Amino acid sequence: MTTINPIETRPLKPLFLSYLFPAMIGMLLMSVNILVDGIFVSHGVGPTALAGVNIAVPIFSILLSISLWIGMGGATLFSISLGEGNKKQAHQLFTLAFITMVVVVMAIVLLLLLNLKEVSYIFGASDATYPYVQEYLHVILVFGVFYTIENLLSIFIRNDGNPKLAMMGLITTSVLNIILNYIFIFVLDYGVTGCALATSLSTIIGMSVLCLHFFRKQSELKFVRNFFSLSDLKKMFAIGLPSFIVEASVAVMVILYNVTFLHYLGSNGVTAYAMINYIHTVLLMVFLGIGMALQPLVSYHHGAKLTERLTALLKIGIATALILGLTTAIIAMLFPSQLIALFGDSTLEIRNMAAQGFTHFAIGYVFLGMNMVFAEFFQSIEKIRLATTIMLLRSIILFIPTLILLPKLLGPQAIWWTFPVAEGITALLIFIFLKRKSHTIFSERSSLN
Repeated sequence: MTTINPIETRPLKPLFLSYLFPAMIGMLLMSVNILVDGIFVSHGVGPTALAGVNIAVPIFSILLSISLWIGMGGATLFSISLGEGNKKQAHQLFTLAFITMVVVVMAIVLLLLLNLKEVSYIFGASDATYPYVQEYLHVILVFGVFYTIENLLSIFIRNDGNPKLAMMGLITTSVLNIILNYIFIFVLDYGVTGCALATSLSTIIGMSVLCLHFFRKQSELKFVRNFFSLSDLKKMFAIGLPSFIVEASVAVMVILYNVTFLHYLGSNGVTAYAMINYIHTVLLMVFLGIGMALQPLVSYHHGAKLTERLTALLKIGIATALILGLTTAIIAMLFPSQLIALFGDSTLEIRNMAAQGFTHFAIGYVFLGMNMVFAEFFQSIEKIRLATTIMLLRSIILFIPTLILLPKLLGPQAIWWTFPVAEGITALLIFIFLKRKSHTIFSERSSLN
């Protein structure tokens, strides 16, 4: 006798909320975790050491993007298989994703360790900062596989119906990272090595918390011997591509913003943008949390062919994103100076520039959440071309020409409008597409071919 999964019958709003809050808290903690290392190093070691850690962060982000690529691709297929009632295939997909990620990450780590100096200088290290970059990266890379395993397990555990444990693992990592950073840097005086050790050890303990899921009776995260399938591997990489683009494009957008602000507004403009980018980093992860909450539910319902509930889930996700986006934009318009003051201390001119800029910049959040939800939704139902197109539109195709044209046509202050204009046009194009093609969204099994 076939038992019906509670996901198929539980009311959708409370079901979505049971995934939403753990996902948003988890993503928020991940963003805070990124900031913690910089804060402790700047106060405990010095500005040159901070510069060294900041140079190393994009290399660290490469590992995160790989784990998101394979993790989101594998977990989407995993949930679809569970929705179809094919548990054997779900076990094979989990094993394939886990083994593939470990092999890929270890190969990248080995390559980076063997060419650490060359890679560091490519990413912006100088003779002054390289010793700190080398000190930090050496430890991070040695333990890098644990960081990616934690991220992958967190994604799969959420897809296996245990979002609270996924959140607890990230909470454990974040809290321990703060405690260990303080001990290693301020008590034991380990410097940048202490910062890297704090990140690595807290990650391993957080990963251990996630491993408790394997002792859960209803867990479908099982390792099997016969797992390799070239077609599944191709689909996994294709489906996970939009998640990779999200992470990879962030670095590109920050670099382009910095270059543009430097050209038009000098170093003060770059500093003002850096203050806003601290806030944006946190908010971006929160908005990503909506998509993270939606993905397991959408993929399962897609596999189970529950189209009505699937459509209702999309509407709930869009409504949530719109409410959060409007709330964020209104708060930014009402209290820009207070928000900027939380994230940095600088001259009055820079603070005013950042506060004025943020009132324009924050309008983009009205559209960002909806764009993320649509991309995550299409990714979760295997409409990969649509998901990838949305991500490329907002981060590259529309963003770059907008960033070039707006300040030329309307002056330097128009740089702040790049984010809302690119996100707004992306949202408009999505709605035009849906008006014309909504009847075909669920008609095809996959858009991979």
